[in-house]
Amino acid sequence: MALLELNDLRVSLEDGTEIVKGVDLDVSPGEIHALMGPNGSGKSSLAYALMGHPAYEITGGEALFDGQDVSEMGADKRAQAGLFLAFQYPHAIPGVTVTSFLRSAINAIRKARAGGEDDPVPIPEFRKELLEAMEHLKIPRELAQRYLNDGFSGGEKKRVEILQMAMLKPRIAVLDETDSGLDIDALRIVANGVRELVGPETGALVITHYQRILNHIKPDFVHVFVDGRIVEEGGPELAHKLEEEGYEAFLPEGAEA
Repeated sequence: MALLELNDLRVSLEDGTEIVKGVDLDVSPGEIHALMGPNGSGKSSLAYALMGHPAYEITGGEALFDGQDVSEMGADKRAQAGLFLAFQYPHAIPGVTVTSFLRSAINAIRKARAGGEDDPVPIPEFRKELLEAMEHLKIPRELAQRYLNDGFSGGEKKRVEILQMAMLKPRIAVLDETDSGLDIDALRIVANGVRELVGPETGALVITHYQRILNHIKPDFVHVFVDGRIVEEGGPELAHKLEEEGYEAFLPEGAEA
């Protein structure tokens, strides 16, 4: 059984507009899935609904995480269970340093998994792991003491998103347009970080409309997402086909990519 199961999933906005129109998708640890579609196809809406954003309501079908319906879980419970979202546009949190944010998040997860008992990560252990991860992702050490995403460049924000993934060790990571705004070097570092973090305990759903990040991440499965639906599925070769031919062949009649 897949860890993340989407069965005829439907998502609507607060005004009732249906954005995701019946999606079937399974993601297991050790797998990298790429969800590729043009702008406005509903990819980010799907990601936000999975993580519990209040503006995106699951209105049909089901989204199961480890067999549990995520619509019955708060966003914090989803994160504690091991579901992670890397945002396309990470928000700044003035007053909260990167170090404080990460340590608080790790301790919240540890407490939840210890049945509500406090189980804080030892500071030396946390510091050692943090510095090793930052060095690997080529994140300057001084960034750890700055407020989260406050004044960060686009590349710094995306690297810190992957740093969060490295430290929190999610079971399924949803990466929403992680390649957006990255130069070639930053793209390679971020993509390599994602690829190395996927393994026996972690799977990934990479949401993008460009093939370029997939040159580095190398997905196992590619799903073409158009007008709120998965319209074709295949292996990595499907991403190359999309890069060469575009989305026009998959668009509803009269629509534009």
